[in-house]
Amino acid sequence: MVERSSAGAGASWLVAQFPAPLGTSPTAHQEVRPVLDHVIKGATVVDGTGAPGRTADVGIRDGRIAVIGTVTQEARTTDDATGLVLTPGFVDPHTHYDAQLFWDPYATPSLNHGVTTVAGGNCGFTLAPLHPDRPEDADYTRRMMSRVEGMALVALEEGAPWNWHSFGEYLDALEGRIAVNAGFMVGHCALRRYVMGPDAVGGQPSQEQLAAMVRLLREAMDAGAWGLSTTQSSSHSDGDGQPVASRHAQPAELLALSRAVGECEGTQIEAIVAGCLDQFSDAEIDLFVEMSAVAGRPLNWNVLTIDAAVPERVPRQLLASEQARKAGGRVVALTMPILTPMNMSLGTFCALNLIPGWGPVLGLPVPERIAKLRDPDVRAELLRRASSKEAGVFRRLANFGRYVIGDTYSEANAGLTGRVVKDIAEERGQEPFECLVEICAMDDLRTVLWPMPTDNDPASWALRAETWQHEDVLLGGSDAGAHLDRMCGAPYTTRFLGDCLRGRKLVGLEQAVKMLTDDPARLFGLRERGQVREGWHADLVLLDPERIDAGPATLVHDLPGDSPRLDSRALGVRAVWVNGVEAIRDDVVTGAVPGRVLRSGRDTETVSTR
Repeated sequence: MVERSSAGAGASWLVAQFPAPLGTSPTAHQEVRPVLDHVIKGATVVDGTGAPGRTADVGIRDGRIAVIGTVTQEARTTDDATGLVLTPGFVDPHTHYDAQLFWDPYATPSLNHGVTTVAGGNCGFTLAPLHPDRPEDADYTRRMMSRVEGMALVALEEGAPWNWHSFGEYLDALEGRIAVNAGFMVGHCALRRYVMGPDAVGGQPSQEQLAAMVRLLREAMDAGAWGLSTTQSSSHSDGDGQPVASRHAQPAELLALSRAVGECEGTQIEAIVAGCLDQFSDAEIDLFVEMSAVAGRPLNWNVLTIDAAVPERVPRQLLASEQARKAGGRVVALTMPILTPMNMSLGTFCALNLIPGWGPVLGLPVPERIAKLRDPDVRAELLRRASSKEAGVFRRLANFGRYVIGDTYSEANAGLTGRVVKDIAEERGQEPFECLVEICAMDDLRTVLWPMPTDNDPASWALRAETWQHEDVLLGGSDAGAHLDRMCGAPYTTRFLGDCLRGRKLVGLEQAVKMLTDDPARLFGLRERGQVREGWHADLVLLDPERIDAGPATLVHDLPGDSPRLDSRALGVRAVWVNGVEAIRDDVVTGAVPGRVLRSGRDTETVSTR
């Protein structure tokens, strides 16, 4: 309950009208302390350090935590937090809110789930810089983001102002209008496009162009970019279907840019290679190690998939971390502590398109696509490719009997929503993939499909709990703000805490909170964030330990242009404060925009690997 009082103002008036006698200090007769903006009384404070929770009051003043303990000072408002837990705001280390923040300053649903700081500009993709003499570059960027990050093109066109050229101007366009704290890497693809134009796709820079790229990166970091993000992943293609610009970069280019990162304060590297989806090659490990070592900065990558059915994956992926530490670098793997809900469709671009050999078939016009998918020989070849070693982590999508039918659109499919394909196939005397294709064909391929995870077994969860203890493994990788109608990773914070408190209980509450708050804050060098600590920024989450969780992912149409996205309600989150201002109350945004654009050097300090 929030109580509002004006007693503080009256106390200040009395002190002003009746000052202490000459020669005495006010504290000789009375203790005069400034009124607090808000007090959270009687919460169990889990401070983010891993220390045991303790009952205390927490007072907020001027955006910071003014006092922790027994608070007797007057406050403008108070919360009775008896039976509730107070934690630092959660830090999501991998999002793509670069565009969404313009039409949704609350970064929903992340803020609802207690995330007060987001890291954007990942995977080599940013909306800036844009060359002032090439207005067509903005259209290219929008189409690329739509294809590679699953953002609705109409939302990108209508929802963002596109009134910037430099990276600093992009940051300025967000300043003062967001409800979360947000920091951004600068994308390698944008740097290449700015300097090389269309030749960025397929071309190699001259020495002069490489020098210009390095200068542009430094300018972005001087303006506040957190560092460099880049991708070499085979799954990343632009709006024209071509490999994105950074995929054409040679190691010398990546190392030159990495070296520049090390010359600026409070910076990082984020990088994606093809092996992130399954297992690194030797060359990919060497590249990550060298990039981090020459920069003297941490490099994080996304996402470490943990599956007991592939026991060799985790040690192979963490070999990069071990070798980096020996070379004077640090390579950090991001991994999700939940199984992220993700839907599929044979009608629109999704993860199925990324299975080797599937793209050409799923890229055909719908009538031709249906005809191909109904061909038994084509289906057999698609299944063979989906189960092959080259499919990597996408092999998990090949068990079509374990798909659940979601939304359907034809009378022929009435009553199938919520049913498992294997059961329907047995009733019809069909193979599961054949059955799935026929169901989708009846809907002109609009059917929504939900694959059941194959790695939801006790052995995989035990392996996750073990892997989370590694010094170079960090929780995160939600991709929030991207793949909006396909997946919903933003609620990982509340779902994880609910699982820790009332589910598998793989990690204690204090450690779980540390993994969501102080650990990512320390990786990024966030100044005075990540802990409930006197003098630090008041980014706070008040939650009910008996209810904390995330609701099911549901499709809503609330993006510009009425475009769809998956959303999930936060359960048991009483309130969220960002810089001392209440931004969420009982899963509803308050309308306040107290977030800040966090800039390197000013808001982040250097986390050196040397």
